[in-house]
Amino acid sequence: MPAARRRTFGKSHKLDDVLYDVRGPVVDEAARMEQAGTHVLKLNIGNPAPFGFRTPDEVVYDMAQQLPETEGYSASKGLFSARKAIMQYAQLKNIPNVTIEDIYTGNGVSELINLSMSALLDSGDEVLVPSPDYPLWTACVNLAGGTAVHYLCDEKSDWYPDIDDMRKKITDRTVAIVLINPNNPTGALYPKEVLQQIVDLAREHQLMIFSDEIYDRLVMDGLEHISIASMAPDLFCVTFSGLSKSHMIAGYRVGWMILSGNKAIAKDYIEGINMLTNMRICSNVPAQSIVQTALGGHQSVHDYIVPGGRIHDQRDYIYDALNSIPGITAVKPKAAFYIFPKIDIKKFNVHDDEQFALDLLHDKRILITRGGGFNWHEPDHFRIVYLPRIEVLKDATNKLSDFLSYYWQS
Repeated sequence: MPAARRRTFGKSHKLDDVLYDVRGPVVDEAARMEQAGTHVLKLNIGNPAPFGFRTPDEVVYDMAQQLPETEGYSASKGLFSARKAIMQYAQLKNIPNVTIEDIYTGNGVSELINLSMSALLDSGDEVLVPSPDYPLWTACVNLAGGTAVHYLCDEKSDWYPDIDDMRKKITDRTVAIVLINPNNPTGALYPKEVLQQIVDLAREHQLMIFSDEIYDRLVMDGLEHISIASMAPDLFCVTFSGLSKSHMIAGYRVGWMILSGNKAIAKDYIEGINMLTNMRICSNVPAQSIVQTALGGHQSVHDYIVPGGRIHDQRDYIYDALNSIPGITAVKPKAAFYIFPKIDIKKFNVHDDEQFALDLLHDKRILITRGGGFNWHEPDHFRIVYLPRIEVLKDATNKLSDFLSYYWQS
């Protein structure tokens, strides 16, 4: 008898158009180097805790006090106290037509992005997603069976969305526009005029708006964050936010999603959201228990984002340091804790940004995320997380400057 063929198991083809380089091949190589005893400076992930940013004491205290009462499941949308606090937060942001039933808690915003795309998309549906984007958006659109169509954000215009490009990308299959504001990876903050143009476009083509606003409390220079949903009461909007970044508790996994505006046109979709919300039972209940405390009272993050505060001063330092390196330019971030510098690819012969990131890692033990990891179309950008203290950033930029003084990609 011929030998039976051994069966093998491959990954789903649904993953063919999915990437998540924030934790990807270059990160795997960094982990291998660390296991071999090499120290690597990680500037690749927006995780405040390792850089000395602490959760506010009252948040930790409140969770400890409530822990015995959070051992069971909550309602699938979340605890009443958490959702009430989020509803009041939505009112402060002038988001219209929001009741407590329109609030969903999640294990971070990530889970809710996945859930909201899975509930919406059929094969062939298109969603406009920014380029560069936070890559989970593109991944979740594609995994849900839709097609992520990237509209350009323009570096020459402070990384604002290119409205003409957005308009060109709309087809009869387009169902929604995704906005990341404040933006990851660029740190851009969109002004009212830009938001108004996006609302006008969505109104003209009857599109939904998904707005990822996880960094809305990390805005600098006295600027104000505006929720796009506040400008679109006649459209159906889904707004995402959470506590991971503003309260330095990324590991607690506390996110939420707010449905607003014209919910009558999305009844069937909301049914789908409710079904998926019920299927995952509920989000992390101990983490939900501190939402009310976290959103009320003194916002400790404010101390970080004013002159003299760590995030503000580290932003100023990294912006000046990067722009002083020959062959590197960067737009000053207005929010969040990322900067997305541009490489002069002719000067360094860069044609592969993953190779650039690997070469920097091997030579200088610095881990960054390549621009292509954010669905950027050229090999000429990378993202730096500027959460480390200034002395660490100084060491890193000195090493980057030295690396670029001799680098030529083969």
